Amino acid sequence: MKLFSIESTAKAASVAITDGTKLIAQYFQNSALTHSRTLLKMAEDMFNNLEMSLNDMDAVAVAIGPGSFTGVRIGVAAAKGLCWGGDKLCCGVSTLEAMAYHLCDRKNVVICAAMDARRSQIYNANFESIDGKLVRLCPDRAVALSDLVEEAKKQEKPYFFVGDGGNLCYNAFSEEGIESYLAPEPLLLQTAWGVAMAAQNVEPCSASDITPNYLRLSQAERERLERLANNKQ
Repeated sequence: MKLFSIESTAKAASVAITDGTKLIAQYFQNSALTHSRTLLKMAEDMFNNLEMSLNDMDAVAVAIGPGSFTGVRIGVAAAKGLCWGGDKLCCGVSTLEAMAYHLCDRKNVVICAAMDARRSQIYNANFESIDGKLVRLCPDRAVALSDLVEEAKKQEKPYFFVGDGGNLCYNAFSEEGIESYLAPEPLLLQTAWGVAMAAQNVEPCSASDITPNYLRLSQAERERLERLANNKQ
């Protein structure tokens, strides 16, 4: 299945074209520019350079979160627009599962996908690679970094971190003397290739069925609820 994949859930943004598990092309940018400026431009350039178009794709895949609220919305909106305009099916995948594929060749370790969620939390999911396939150890979650450290103390296997929260985790684990490793720089951040790999396990559906997975309320929503609670006092 030929896929056009989108990853925009953090500061880095990327798009990719794959045929099954074969990577045909990927455009990646970690410039911190607004994804609304870069994402579709990268896609256009990639398709033009390959002399291909969305018509050549069987489906569109997109990371639906967790991650930056704005980034997730931009990626999901772009995927929906492309699917509706091109009459394509869509695959929505976990950002955390997608990035875990970067370390799928690591054996006998806990693959810890981590994104900085701020407020002393990370978005996290843990995996193991068994016979080259990812096995999920926990659901996507927003967890305190201190809780992740305590959880790891009960694990016998070392942790291998991937994602933009990897450095935070690695430093915290090192302070506690827990054996851990950080993905090499080229593999550390989220990519559209990872989205395409995670999409191999997803049945394509209508774009209207794709919804963002934020895991927690946005800051604006939290502040609104706090104001409402204070007004009732």
